Amino acid sequence: MQLTPRGERLLDALASAGGVRQPIDKITLQVTRGSAVASLPLDVVIRDPRQNVPLQAGDVVTALFQPFSFTALGATGKNQEVNFEAQGITLAQALARSGGLEDTRSDARGVFIFRLENADALRWPTSPVRTTADGRVPVIYRIDLKDPNAFFVAQSFVMDNKDVLYVSNAPVTEIQKVLNLVFSVAYPVVTGVQTFR
Repeated sequence: MQLTPRGERLLDALASAGGVRQPIDKITLQVTRGSAVASLPLDVVIRDPRQNVPLQAGDVVTALFQPFSFTALGATGKNQEVNFEAQGITLAQALARSGGLEDTRSDARGVFIFRLENADALRWPTSPVRTTADGRVPVIYRIDLKDPNAFFVAQSFVMDNKDVLYVSNAPVTEIQKVLNLVFSVAYPVVTGVQTFR
């Protein structure tokens, strides 16, 4: 689009291109200026006029439809990939969207988030040994929901795209699985013996 002395802004470029077709909470706007790239969720740009920055000649504005997601596994109500909005969600919201912890089989002390972090994201006591091809470090965060303070952590811990949320089984659940297997084999045998008597 042509820039005028009026000073077109980010949302002007988006309107000039015809807007977006997907829901605004799933769109990320990216501005490339020279070698610098900045991105923000579209709904943040709409809500906060300070984020609707003036454009400069040569800027490239891209509207990205990126449904972020995490995968819920283990003793949750739903084991599935769960999409979330571009502005992000907290661990507490992620647990709720995945059906929460299963009362009969989950271990509230064993809530884990598996994430690939940038190598400079955390202060490491020693240099990380394992990294991915793109230099990211596998990190496991553990939350003990038996501790009431952990609920405050869960309300402020922000989920990242492609995180894996895993809730472990309670120890008694493993025993129960073995007993169910034993009884499923033994019951027909005992019933058959009693029938032939």
